[in-house]
Amino acid sequence: MPALNLTDRVLVSVDGAEAEHFLQNLVTANVEAIEAGHVQPAALLTPQGKILFDFMISRAPEAGFHLDIAAELAGDFQKRLALYKLRAKVTIETLSQTPVIAGWGGSAPEGALIDNRFPKEAGVWRLYGSGALLDAERTEWDAVRVTHGVAESGTDYALSDAFPHDVLMDKNHGVDFRKGCYVGQEVVSRMQHRGTARRRIAIVSAEEPLPGSGTGILAGGKQSGTLGTVAGNRALAIVRTDRIADAMANELPIEIETMPVTVSLPEWTGLSFASDPNSNPDD
Repeated sequence: MPALNLTDRVLVSVDGAEAEHFLQNLVTANVEAIEAGHVQPAALLTPQGKILFDFMISRAPEAGFHLDIAAELAGDFQKRLALYKLRAKVTIETLSQTPVIAGWGGSAPEGALIDNRFPKEAGVWRLYGSGALLDAERTEWDAVRVTHGVAESGTDYALSDAFPHDVLMDKNHGVDFRKGCYVGQEVVSRMQHRGTARRRIAIVSAEEPLPGSGTGILAGGKQSGTLGTVAGNRALAIVRTDRIADAMANELPIEIETMPVTVSLPEWTGLSFASDPNSNPDD
């Protein structure tokens, strides 16, 4: 049961009589449908539909919600939430003393939350507080994320540059297409229904160790993506699905610094380069 303290993450508490209504009208996830014992991705978008802040959201044990976000973003995130608060009966507080712990495999400790970004069989969980044996390294956690195609801002994509579809939020419970309006909702809904997403998080594999984050990917000689999190000979990357699909169909090389690589979409998404990469089997 490997686990580690994610020292670069922090909790922001959103509580009060109108906390659920406040968040439901603001973020991409269906806050009303969040199950106790689960934590799922969500985002606060720009009016143009790009990700301004990405975070994990769960119901707090007593009341309200926990928003698990990169520590360097917490101050600006809290200020942004306060701008939307107006007269809502909501309190917003950063819980800087509460550890954010991630673990996987084996039996999760008491109070742990199932991380909905991962397939169930991966056994990935999140714990806010103490109660877990911390025996894993950050490189091991990065390898788990890469294996399952789970991206995070900063390493895998830049905030204000990616749409939720780019980072698979339309597939991992991060966006709900049946709830009411939220900031940026019109753009995201239009991308969903018109199938206009042209970038996706993919898993890049090679027979040798891959170069560092930020290295470009060429498909048929065309710039088609950039490496994000790297774990040995595997990495995450946002890629142009049309260019990767065209290179595959025409048996053109896909390379990183002349190194041949293979590119695949995470199996749990149901997406494939062989068919329309933007098709949604739920539609």
